[in-house]
Amino acid sequence: MINRVLLRIKIVQILYSFYKGDGKSLPLAEKELFHSIERTYDLYFHLLQLSIEITQYAESRIETKRNKLRPTEEDLNPNTRFIDNKFIKQLSENIQFNDYLAKQKLSWVNHPDIVKGIYDELIATDFYSVYMNAPTADYAADKDIWRKIYKKLVLQSEEFDSSIEDQSIYWVDDLEMVISFVIKTIKRFEEEKAQDQPLLPMFKDEEDAEFARKLLRGVLTNGEKYRQMIDENTKNWELDRIAYMDILIMEVALTELLDFPTIPVNVTLNEYIEIAKNYSTEKSGTFINGVLDNIV
Repeated sequence: MINRVLLRIKIVQILYSFYKGDGKSLPLAEKELFHSIERTYDLYFHLLQLSIEITQYAESRIETKRNKLRPTEEDLNPNTRFIDNKFIKQLSENIQFNDYLAKQKLSWVNHPDIVKGIYDELIATDFYSVYMNAPTADYAADKDIWRKIYKKLVLQSEEFDSSIEDQSIYWVDDLEMVISFVIKTIKRFEEEKAQDQPLLPMFKDEEDAEFARKLLRGVLTNGEKYRQMIDENTKNWELDRIAYMDILIMEVALTELLDFPTIPVNVTLNEYIEIAKNYSTEKSGTFINGVLDNIV
């Protein structure tokens, strides 16, 4: 699940904290990196869990209306298509999902306003109305409604983004990518697999975990050598005039270029140029591209 795009970003973040902090060591930096990765995997399950929380909230709303002093005919005979969603039922019974939640003790219990807010936005949408009033219901439609909820509501909600940031400092930059993993998971669900439907693993394979470990170690071991290479290729710039994040991103990029020869050079360059655009200055992407191109 946690691909190399996200691993590169996390390594840059961990290194930034490492160099700005005091008394850290390579083993501690590596431990912090993998803790960050595990917390991102927590977010994946936490976001999947949100779908069940919203469904349970919808069910409680129906029960509240049924128990009113003077319920209407609609209150007594509501449309239950949303709470009868087959995908949600399958997810709620998933063995891997429930084992992970129990182990990590993930919960939305302290964030009822978020659950209510998304549900209130949902019932006002056209796609919800179409789903609820369709002449027939099927498994594909039950999955599709949840893909739309994550893409059009959860991903676009500033309140939700703030809530995730408050819940964990490790989730600040992960939300958009992890939501894409959740949507990918929903697409992969098959009704026939019932409670044994596999969810995404933390890593695609052990090679990705080793990539992260080796890349981090390479920067911390050879950082001084890479800074010298950068200095030699920025003759018109003093290192202290270059944005600190730019230097750090180039150090990581150089480590990947030298330690992972099987990764195409253009792939490495493009990845770190994109990181620079998102995490450094406006002109950093162009600057880093020029320096790395010279070194290559």
